[in-house]
Amino acid sequence: MRLFLAINLEPELRRVIHDATSTLRDAAPSMTWVREPQLHLTLKFFGEQTPEVADRLSSAMADVAARHKQVPITIGVVGAFPNLRRPRVVWMGVEQSPRLELLHHDVEVACEAAGFEIDARPFRPHLTLARSKGRSTVDELRALSRAARRTKTEVESLVQSIDLMASELSSNGSTYRVVSASPLRSD
Repeated sequence: MRLFLAINLEPELRRVIHDATSTLRDAAPSMTWVREPQLHLTLKFFGEQTPEVADRLSSAMADVAARHKQVPITIGVVGAFPNLRRPRVVWMGVEQSPRLELLHHDVEVACEAAGFEIDARPFRPHLTLARSKGRSTVDELRALSRAARRTKTEVESLVQSIDLMASELSSNGSTYRVVSASPLRSD
C-alpha cells in the first residue's frame, strides 16, 4: 500500500477551494490538477508499506490525536514550488500556527518511533492544487501567475482528525481511501 498521513477537508470546503481556483485551471490547462475530492493537507508520505506498518502507524496516530485538541486553520494564499515562474507544484497555503506546528511535530516524533526518518525540511502546510508536467508555455505560466495574484480566497476550517491514507494507482489516476482516522479531542 502507498501510505501517507493527511488532514482531510470537509466536502463543502473542498468545493469552495475548487471553485475559487477555477481561474488557475483555466490559465494552465497543461498542468495536472488535483481533483476536488482529493484536496487535502499532507502531513507525511511513506510510500509502499505493508499492512503491519499501516497498523503500527494507525496506533501511533491514535496516540498523537488523543493528546491534541482540534486545530483551527486558515487556508488561502496561492503559490508554487519553487515559484510561479517555474512551478513544479501549485499550492494553496495553510497559515502557520503554533498548534498546527506542534501537531505536525508530534506526528513526526511518533513516526520516528515507528521507524521512519524525521523530515528534515521545514513544515510548509499547503494543499497541492497541481503538478507541472513541464509542458506549460510561457504564456500559460504568465496567465497562471496573474490568476494566482487575483485569487483572493480565505477559508477557515477545523482539523478534526489525522487520517492514514492509501493511494491506489489506476489508469484513471490515483484514488485515495482512508485506512484509519484518528480523531483529535473536541473538548
